[in-house]
Amino acid sequence: MPSLWNKIEQYFKRNCIRYLEKMYAKPLVSVEGVDLSQVERILIIRFRGQLGDFLLSTPAIKALHHRFPKAQIGIIVRSYFADIVVDNPLIQYILVYYENGLKWTPKRIWRLWSQLYHKWDLTVVFSLEGHSLTSDILAHLSGAKYILGSDRFIFPGCTRNFFYNLMPSTSEKEIHQTERNMELVQYIGADCSDLAEWIHIDDSECDALKREFVRQHPNVGSGVIGLHIGASKIENRWPVKKFCELADLLHTQYDMTIIVFWGPKEDSLASQFLDSIRFKPIAVEPSTLRKLALYYTLCNAVVCNDTGTMHLCAAVGTPLVSLFGPTNPKYWKPIGDRFIAIRGRNHLVENITVNQVCREVLKLLKR
Repeated sequence: MPSLWNKIEQYFKRNCIRYLEKMYAKPLVSVEGVDLSQVERILIIRFRGQLGDFLLSTPAIKALHHRFPKAQIGIIVRSYFADIVVDNPLIQYILVYYENGLKWTPKRIWRLWSQLYHKWDLTVVFSLEGHSLTSDILAHLSGAKYILGSDRFIFPGCTRNFFYNLMPSTSEKEIHQTERNMELVQYIGADCSDLAEWIHIDDSECDALKREFVRQHPNVGSGVIGLHIGASKIENRWPVKKFCELADLLHTQYDMTIIVFWGPKEDSLASQFLDSIRFKPIAVEPSTLRKLALYYTLCNAVVCNDTGTMHLCAAVGTPLVSLFGPTNPKYWKPIGDRFIAIRGRNHLVENITVNQVCREVLKLLKR
């Protein structure tokens, strides 16, 4: 169900946005006429969308750092994945946006406002799979002299995306979402040949979890396979029964240790899996996204649905087999040959067979 703020935002988009354009439109400037050497503070707004959308923009964030190596970078992110940005050496300021209005306390409002009003030189708005009025308003409130954003998804009744004054003409052709994000920052000379999604995980965090894992599970098999059985979209879920069959096959025939993961609202899925499996896998209950990312580093490979945790797995470099149905993996699969996508026949994820997935897992392990 849409939140109250979402309802207000949609009302403004339909009825009032054209008046905002008349009052607040920023004159467009050519990038050739901008002295980018004066950019010392950059604010990135990337809270629209889900976890995967954010992680798909991380190569572009790295490109901004390469382009402006001495600049301080701040980022506005949604509260539920803010912990995966913590301690990132490229990001000096984390501004947290709470989706649930009940979580906004006076202290949190003041903190966001004081960080937002921080004399930013350049604000970059990543809203490439849609257009967020909230993102645009926060960009305006940042006070940045230059605001870079996409020319796509113009609000009804408006002539252009008027909160931005740096706005490249983006490609109309379908391209991978990572490339779409990179296309935006390339307009100001930021580029990066490495298109891998990434988050910063400290070695000490990994080592501590690995020691604890080995202490609790000293008799692991010939490899550790993670299975993330959930997805927020029902049509993206591979049947639990097939996850069980895959787990049995990998465990009994190939001596693999199985770790099963699921999301915070997917306890019924977990119960179905654990009640149906013929052996006792290692079950990791939902926790923080950072903890999940750390567990992924313990795995030799992960099998998961088309969902945000697929990108989280890729961001820590763990090989994966991702299972697709309605969504085209050509544009959404993590980039790299360590990440394999299987799309079900007729674009139905349930049409993917257990043997198909098993073969791809074994290929990854041989690499």
